Amino acid sequence: MDYMVVYSSKTGNTKKLATEIFRALPGMSKDMQDIEEYRGKDADLFFVGFWVNRGTCEISVIDMLSELHGKKVALFGTCGMGSDDAYYKSIEQKVRVWIPDDCRYLGTFLCQGKMPMQVREKYEISMEDPVQESWRRKMLQNFDEALFHPNDEDLANARRFVEEALKAQGE
Repeated sequence: MDYMVVYSSKTGNTKKLATEIFRALPGMSKDMQDIEEYRGKDADLFFVGFWVNRGTCEISVIDMLSELHGKKVALFGTCGMGSDDAYYKSIEQKVRVWIPDDCRYLGTFLCQGKMPMQVREKYEISMEDPVQESWRRKMLQNFDEALFHPNDEDLANARRFVEEALKAQGE
């Protein structure tokens, strides 16, 4: 079985997950590349990673996924917003749609990831409206929590995701 881990990472969060997923894959017939370096290397099973921007992945990931045919595909990614299962599910649905119908989809793993400091600076400006101020404080709290992700628990969950995907692809 040949495995390929391809990822897009803006801040290093998704690269951290990609590295952990690569380590968790068995055997020697595996490779890992940044999406900018990827040039169509073939494999049986692809783990495709992305960072979330406005609820979905970037165009380079969409392009890559759209070109995979007859492959087994598992998705993984990181996003700054907290661990909200409904939000994660909506991301999965928006990205999964780009996987061709002749591929076998094996699932998605998402976790929180730290964000650039410019994001925090945007949230630091007080707002007069109490509703907006409440939202702003929640965003600051989320930002501060995200600073610690992906953490050891996230990496352990990524390893479990690999195990689940490998079991699912054998069915």
